[in-house]
Amino acid sequence: MAEDLQIIRGSKEEQYQSLLPQIRGLLEGENDLVANLANTAAALKEQFGWLWVGFYLVKENELVLGPFQGPVACTRIKKGRGVCGSSWAEAKTLIVPDVEKFPGHIACSSSSRSEIVVPAIRHHEVVAVLDADSIELSQFDATDQQYLEEIITLLNF
Repeated sequence: MAEDLQIIRGSKEEQYQSLLPQIRGLLEGENDLVANLANTAAALKEQFGWLWVGFYLVKENELVLGPFQGPVACTRIKKGRGVCGSSWAEAKTLIVPDVEKFPGHIACSSSSRSEIVVPAIRHHEVVAVLDADSIELSQFDATDQQYLEEIITLLNF
């Protein structure tokens, strides 16, 4: 399935390169964070067809579910728990090729097989994370990391 999309839409890098100007256009002149997160999640889901993509925002020492696209999700995540909480605690992007092998993985959806979580850092503190899940193993790589980190910078947290 992912290979079919790649043939139709081009390489992963080409897809990101075509998506970035669209995301810039969506964000241009809009200062509302929720609106920008919602449109960014929708654009990523539409482009790549991942199972789930969205944001968790740091609120009162927890990650709280923000705008997303996909099946229902965990509402709150503690620091250091699961992939999202670990990315927050470590303040770094985590790529998990097989979520079943990640210690303490939180299974919000049994369909999730691989995941990437990118932290948004402001003033040396993580303020949110971008989370994407796929039904395929090893879906995410350094290309995703590079472009998703760039998208995080466009969001101006």
